[in-house]
Amino acid sequence: MVMMGAIFFFSSLPAGRIPSFGEWDLLIKKAGHASGYALLGLAYYFALPPRLSSGYRWILAMFMAILFALSDEFHQSFVQDRNSSIIDVGIDAIGAAIALTIAAFYSSNSNSNSSI
Repeated sequence: MVMMGAIFFFSSLPAGRIPSFGEWDLLIKKAGHASGYALLGLAYYFALPPRLSSGYRWILAMFMAILFALSDEFHQSFVQDRNSSIIDVGIDAIGAAIALTIAAFYSSNSNSNSSI
């Protein structure tokens, strides 16, 4: 919920309120997209019941992250001087996929016997 709120907050900012990072601007902003959705994907993954297989949790978390990315880009199309981009959805999906793959690999190889 916190990640969804943070993503919504940042995508609600008009273009004039977003800092520019000079020659690194594009790279930093796209890395922000990937990082934010990596964290969102992980939040979804670990919120799903652990009794589900890691592969099934991966698919569900990825699906939810992509749906949120699509809805966020739609929302952003209504923000002053901002636009939506399917490329950003792709970057978001890549960030989520990388983080989810690491989480699924770790979860399936974990020797942890925690019953939390």
